[in-house]
Amino acid sequence: MARRGQPRRRRRGPERAWAEPPVAVRGGRTVDSGGTVRGGSAVRGGRAGRRPGAGRLSRVPRAVLVVLGCLPGLAAVSGLLLCAVGVDRVVAGSARPVAARPASVHQAARPPVVPRSGWLGDGARHGRPPPARYDDRVVAVFVHHTDSPNGYDCADVPRIIDHLYAGQTGPRDWDDIGYNFLVDRCGTIYEGRAGGVERPVTGAHTQGFNHRTAGIAAIGSFTEGVPVPREMTDAIAALAAWKLGLSDIDPRSRVRLVSSNDRSRYAAGTEALLPALAGHSDGYMTSCPGAALAARLPEIRETAARLQGRL
Repeated sequence: MARRGQPRRRRRGPERAWAEPPVAVRGGRTVDSGGTVRGGSAVRGGRAGRRPGAGRLSRVPRAVLVVLGCLPGLAAVSGLLLCAVGVDRVVAGSARPVAARPASVHQAARPPVVPRSGWLGDGARHGRPPPARYDDRVVAVFVHHTDSPNGYDCADVPRIIDHLYAGQTGPRDWDDIGYNFLVDRCGTIYEGRAGGVERPVTGAHTQGFNHRTAGIAAIGSFTEGVPVPREMTDAIAALAAWKLGLSDIDPRSRVRLVSSNDRSRYAAGTEALLPALAGHSDGYMTSCPGAALAARLPEIRETAARLQGRL
């Protein structure tokens, strides 16, 4: 709680700002940013149990863990619904720029992206976001839906994103919107979380797996039987192909990620083998991104691979 007369500090999502550093995997072993080799084996499904010393990451004291589920509604944001997201602890100083990586062999073209100013306006009403946090690279993307109404006019999307932003930074007291990108039913891609679309910004979209990943939210609700516009899936594929191509990651492959949160689908410290182009439910216990959109993920992976020149 802020002292009397001092401004209240915003939270970076449902936790305050601490987390383990990005993790690399070499030869089946986990290597932290300090070069320490740690044990751990891949887990392919379900919630993994923990063994002493297996795949553990060092914990930072006093972190506050909050888990969110898909909510029935948010009266404060004109009835729009928001699917479960979450952030992890962030190491102080991790906002330092990351050295440029060599050009990828399978780097896809960058699709057009509407900047934050396209839905924030001059930003004066929302204030200035805190410094962004970064990982070393993006090796996976998680696809979400916003669980909000589908019958919108695409001209109204900036207002819709602004409402979603208000729902996270207002009642939830987050410091920014959690998704890195949002895509509307007309195929327009919008920048979400601040920090730069070309950089590996640490998001707040998949609790336990926010590091080294990007969150792409489809604006709408795509439960069983709901049509998913082709323009939307093509835009998601183009965006995923570009972001994964920067690290030369095949969208059809599986990658090793280490869970940083016990409330994800995997216990904290567990190394999980997940799709490089995954649905939210692959890493978190949720129905997001909806059965209809989840069923389109194989097709989206193939399209993204083709855009990278892999077919």
